Amino acid sequence: MEEKIVIQTQYMTLGQALKEAAVIDSGGQAKWFLAEIPVFINDEQEAESRRGRKLFPGDTVYIEDEPAFSITDEE
Repeated sequence: MEEKIVIQTQYMTLGQALKEAAVIDSGGQAKWFLAEIPVFINDEQEAESRRGRKLFPGDTVYIEDEPAFSITDEE
C-alpha cells in the first residue's frame, strides 16, 4: 500500500519527504542516502540525487526495496 504524505505548503523537498516517510532519521542523511540508493520521482527514468528537489501534490517517490509514497495536500 502506498503511503501518503500530507503537506500544508505549496511543496516539500525530497530530503524533508524522506525524513517524513521515515526512510532516513535526519535531514543530514539525505545527501548520503541519495548518493547511495536510487530514488525515482514519478515516471522519470533517471534517479534523483538532489535533496532539495521540490515535490508537489501528485508526485510519487519510488525507492528500491521500500514502499512508494505520494505527496498530497488532502487528508
